[in-house]
Amino acid sequence: MLTREDVRSLFEHLKSDPDQFFAHVATDVQWTVMGTHPLAGIYQSKEDFLDHTFKRLAKILKEGALLEIVDLFIDGSTAIVEMRSISTANNGKPFDNRYCWIVTFSGDLITAVKAYLDSALVQQLVSENE
Repeated sequence: MLTREDVRSLFEHLKSDPDQFFAHVATDVQWTVMGTHPLAGIYQSKEDFLDHTFKRLAKILKEGALLEIVDLFIDGSTAIVEMRSISTANNGKPFDNRYCWIVTFSGDLITAVKAYLDSALVQQLVSENE
């Protein structure tokens, strides 16, 4: 059974050690990044998602994409996790984005994510730092 404590513990890794988080993401995850920015899209695998988002962000954010939990809710095998970015862009500006991820679990493995965020802020980050 999915618990608030387990989800919090897993998502805490996004603050300092994202590899530990992604070890709990299915290789065939369906990850949808909502919006109209350069990172938006539907990704059909963990590798595809990481290549087009986190690895791209690692090149333009000084510490990479680091996220901090604001709040979370659990309903059955679904978690809704609100987060904020704690990263700094290469140009020195804070990347102060907010996120809401709707996450589907199968056991302790993430199998689907719908990620909502500020499209304009991502567009600005990419335009100013790539």
